[in-house]
Amino acid sequence: MSIDFSTRAVHAGREDLADLGVHVPPIDLSTTYPAVDSSAEAERMDQFASGKQPEGSPIYQRLHNPTVVRCEKAVAELEHAEAAVAFASGMAATSACLLASAMGGKRHILAVRPVYGGTDLLLNTGLLGTEVTWVQPDEIAGALRPDTGLVVIETPANPTLGEVSIADVAKEAGDVPVMVDNTLATPVLQNPLDHGASVVVHSATKALGGYGDIVAGVVACGEEFAQKLRSVRIATGGILHPMAAYMLHRGLATLPIRVERMASTAADLAQRLSGDPRVAAVHYPGLNADRPEQMASGGTLVSFVPVGDHDEVVKKVELITPAVSLGSVDSLIQHPASLTHHVVSEDDRHAGGIDDKLLRLSVGLESADDLWADLDRALG
Repeated sequence: MSIDFSTRAVHAGREDLADLGVHVPPIDLSTTYPAVDSSAEAERMDQFASGKQPEGSPIYQRLHNPTVVRCEKAVAELEHAEAAVAFASGMAATSACLLASAMGGKRHILAVRPVYGGTDLLLNTGLLGTEVTWVQPDEIAGALRPDTGLVVIETPANPTLGEVSIADVAKEAGDVPVMVDNTLATPVLQNPLDHGASVVVHSATKALGGYGDIVAGVVACGEEFAQKLRSVRIATGGILHPMAAYMLHRGLATLPIRVERMASTAADLAQRLSGDPRVAAVHYPGLNADRPEQMASGGTLVSFVPVGDHDEVVKKVELITPAVSLGSVDSLIQHPASLTHHVVSEDDRHAGGIDDKLLRLSVGLESADDLWADLDRALG
């Protein structure tokens, strides 16, 4: 039976609750579990280490946790993936993807700027033993090497909100897997796997969690890659805590209604900002006529360059909170060059289209008129 996304968001990962005799997903906080038959457990330990999920006792929370698995199943369903693997943060999820890709000796990464500042730092410094080549989307095919293991893009990009055609990138990449950071779009607006990507990563701290009270990451992908990710997670200890998994799973139920409302308000604010003489430039996918057909709307963020002092705008907002992160029910504003992308060199920021005065606004659930009044006052 084909059902609407909003229905799946409510019920994904909860299909067996009636059989269990409960109405909400149970939380399993155990760090360890009884392991009576040592010989049988040894075999199961080997299965866990290889990234499989055998039946029976979880043995130890770092290997397997039922609450985390529920959340993973829900995200996999929403992203049209065979599997999902949850991590303690978005950067832990991204790191695991790079390590899993390099397990076969393919340590070369192709990446398109801009991406989230932490991802840029991780790639550019080679902290995990990988080597990155930064390219434009139409340069990917020509930059491929025998040891290229992954192509990395973020669309819409953080913080410029520029879009890259996932289908075009997948075509350029050929047999090399394409990893898409889908944090800003969420599965409500975009499913990268449907456009040829192989791996989808989320900082679930953002819109998937939705309330600014958990840190989490999740990767949606095929089962083969998921097994590699689980092996990395076991070895590095980056599993998501079950309480955070429970809260993330709960947040998914309201994800569609939150994203749709926030996107509607963001489009309104983008239009107002684009016609304001106090604003030098506005970046919002919904304002671009020539867009790839992959995202259902313009999304929930607006980036803009004020004519005046950007610091004064941040200082003068009252309703909007000056803070990093995004996707929360309340609106946040921040200066990427000073915060999220400060770890990226000035030249590399400029190469990625990040203006020194650019401000990134994450639109929440407040009234559009109230948010505009706050921006209007801050702009002076």
